[in-house]
Amino acid sequence: MRYLAPDRTAQIFNAVTKWLTNRGVSLLGSRVLAVRGRKSGQTRTTIINMFTYEGSRYLLAPRGHTEWVRNLRVAGEGELRLGRRVEPFTPIEIADVDKEPLIRLYLRKWAWETGAFFDGLKADSPTADIEAAAPGFPVFRVVSPAR
Repeated sequence: MRYLAPDRTAQIFNAVTKWLTNRGVSLLGSRVLAVRGRKSGQTRTTIINMFTYEGSRYLLAPRGHTEWVRNLRVAGEGELRLGRRVEPFTPIEIADVDKEPLIRLYLRKWAWETGAFFDGLKADSPTADIEAAAPGFPVFRVVSPAR
């Protein structure tokens, strides 16, 4: 399974973005993801980029099968936080065969920030290249509870 650990620059950038998001300032869709740890049971938080495609919202893990991905799979629920607003949600994992347009859109939006994690993939890469890389990039649809 593909996983890239953050370097020191990424850790600093993520800390600043998380600090802003915790105070209600979203940077291009940033949210703090809160999910129960699969081993500890403690709530774990991380900064993520949320995006919309064809009316649905998604989360993509550019670093691969990270701890937040593994925790979200086991917990089956999480929260998206922006300042004081907390939105519970259920994640629906997207099958590899359906990821291509989502990865392409993510790259259009955030290649400046996360492009290095995509091993040379670009938003205009051939479909076959993106499809081949899709298993390394978990994607979840965000489903909010009915009100």
